Amino acid sequence: MAKLYFRYSAMNAGKSTALLQVAHNYEEQGQSVRLFTAAIDDRYGVGRITSRLGPQRDVEIFQRDTNFLEAVDKVGCVLVDEAQFLTPAQVQQLHRLAQTRGVPVICYGLRTDFRGEPFPGSIYLLGLADDIEEIKNICSCGKKATMNIRVDPNGERIREGEQVSIGGNESYRQACGRCFYQG
Repeated sequence: MAKLYFRYSAMNAGKSTALLQVAHNYEEQGQSVRLFTAAIDDRYGVGRITSRLGPQRDVEIFQRDTNFLEAVDKVGCVLVDEAQFLTPAQVQQLHRLAQTRGVPVICYGLRTDFRGEPFPGSIYLLGLADDIEEIKNICSCGKKATMNIRVDPNGERIREGEQVSIGGNESYRQACGRCFYQG
C-alpha cells in the first residue's frame, strides 16, 4: 500500500540530498518519478532542486493553484521538496493520491519558520502523513537542531518579519531549542 511520507528537519540537514537520492534509486529500478519544488524557491533557479553538496536537478514546480490530482497520473513515486509551502488542500490531494491511486508520495520540508511558527503545509503533513521521519541535524552548540533562525547580512538574528523569505546558509541557521530561545 502506498503512503504519504513527511520527512522534515531544520535547515541544512540534507533534505534535498536525500530526495535526489530517492529519485535516483527509483530510476535505477526502471521506475518513473515526478519531482516538484515550490515555485517561490528561486535560490538556485526556478524549478531546480539543489543540494548544498552539489547535486542538482531541474524539476517541475508547484504553485498555490497546482492540483496534484490533475497533474499526476500513475508513476513510481512523487517527490516534493520545500513541502512546507504546500497548501492544506495540496497536502490533502497528495494524501488522496497515495491512498486511492497507489502512488507513494514523499515530501521533504521544514516544520516551522524562524519565529517557531508552523507552516500551514507542514501542519497538514504532520496530520495526514502515514509516515513521519525527522532528519537529524546539529546546532552550533552540538545539540540536536530542531529550529531555524533568520539572520541579516551581518549575522545578527532577525526576530520579526514575513514567514517566507527565501535564502540559504547566508540567511538562516539551524539551532537547538535552547539556542533558539537564548540566542
